[in-house]
Amino acid sequence: MYPRKLSKSKIMAGLQCPKRLWLQTHRPDLAQEDNQQAFAAGNEFGEAARRLYPEGRLIEYVFDIPKALAETQAALAEQPHTPLFEAAFQHEGVVVRVDLLFPEEGGLRLVEVKSTTSVKPLHITDSAIQAWVMENAGYRVKRVELAHVNNAFVYQGDGDYMGLLAHADITEEVSKIKPKVGDWASSFKTLLAGEMPDIASGEQCHKPYDCPFDAFCNKDQAEYPLTLLSYSRKFLESLSAEGISDIRNVPESMLTTDKQRRIWAATMSGKLILDKAITDELAKLPYPRYYLDFETVGYVVPIWQGTRPYQSLPYQWSCHLETAPSTLTHMEYLDVDGTQAPMRRFAESLVEKMGADGPIFVYSSYEAGIIKGLIELYPDLAASLEKIIDRLVDLLPLAQKYYYHPAMKGSWSIKAVLPTIAGGAPDLDYKQLDEIQNGLLAQEAYLEIIRPDTSKERRDDLSRKMLDYCRLDTLAMVRLVEYFQS
Repeated sequence: MYPRKLSKSKIMAGLQCPKRLWLQTHRPDLAQEDNQQAFAAGNEFGEAARRLYPEGRLIEYVFDIPKALAETQAALAEQPHTPLFEAAFQHEGVVVRVDLLFPEEGGLRLVEVKSTTSVKPLHITDSAIQAWVMENAGYRVKRVELAHVNNAFVYQGDGDYMGLLAHADITEEVSKIKPKVGDWASSFKTLLAGEMPDIASGEQCHKPYDCPFDAFCNKDQAEYPLTLLSYSRKFLESLSAEGISDIRNVPESMLTTDKQRRIWAATMSGKLILDKAITDELAKLPYPRYYLDFETVGYVVPIWQGTRPYQSLPYQWSCHLETAPSTLTHMEYLDVDGTQAPMRRFAESLVEKMGADGPIFVYSSYEAGIIKGLIELYPDLAASLEKIIDRLVDLLPLAQKYYYHPAMKGSWSIKAVLPTIAGGAPDLDYKQLDEIQNGLLAQEAYLEIIRPDTSKERRDDLSRKMLDYCRLDTLAMVRLVEYFQS
């Protein structure tokens, strides 16, 4: 028996994939954890949007829909000129909560708040579901807007966030989608009353969002699925049409790029491929050698004066310095003050410790982008920071061009490459780290550290773990270069 109510989010899930909707409703236990950081960013932006309208009224009862519906109805009747937050409406078993609702002459202005920097097609659909429910519940929706992040906004301090939201009128686009909503709701109710639909994995598993049931749906997939190849949709479809699902069954004649051929050859042989050319390239680089990694944080709602939404702001670096082969020292920097922006002190420490010459190894173009951002913020440090950029050597494209191991399963992330080098580098296993094992967890730890209510003991503990994590990143690059040169 299908549930009596559908939510907007469930309809959106069903539009992405009916199987996802069925699993989300009947087998939520099979879902892998969603990106909690993205949810937190959305909630943070929603709260900031509400603070811009202090005269508004919040409709609570998150888990008690009947009470939320009743309070919304009463608020619209008793306070017809008051903006409402999280107003609840229902029609034919479909329940929606509206982020911002503004009474206007002749109707209501519906505002959907999204922590993206532009309007996306799924936002139109999302808003259309809400407008359809509201209008069929007897309310006139005069205008529909999408309030998204204004990425040109620069926070001037003192809690002034006027200008953070960019409002886009999407009324016309929504009107084209609304007539379809009733049919969607009806078909999904029928779907949920039946057995789980048999739908093969495909592009819909990651578009527009990564599906939390992807692992369940692909538990029986080929050991080396075609998606591990660098592919276009047309290429994948042509192979699927031939009944091919595993890389090992792909004819060599169908491969079109050097990357595909390298992945295919290693997978067929079960052995790594290491082109001696990478050894020759690295051997040309002199000592001293620096191995550098950054940790950054980005706020959808800026907290430091002079910063923008989602701006990547560095607060930590680790560097292993190799003055001669296998002669290592380690340097590190971590700013957990929190009351002041860390970027200036970060940049100054970098200039001080990176010396005047020698290659600086990184494992992506990310560090170069962060340093360019520091140059924009601090022009007086530009000359010194530009010299650091000129010395950067990105190991990622070298690894992609010259190295592959079947166990990497199509990924050249440093965490995928490390286990495949000689001996598996057991001392560089990120799983041995306590609590902080990846960049997202490092960001969460930093946010906890700088909260005023975090105890000194907890701050010290997290700081130690963050230093351990970042130190492992740069030591990993040292080992990769040693291996590639051997």
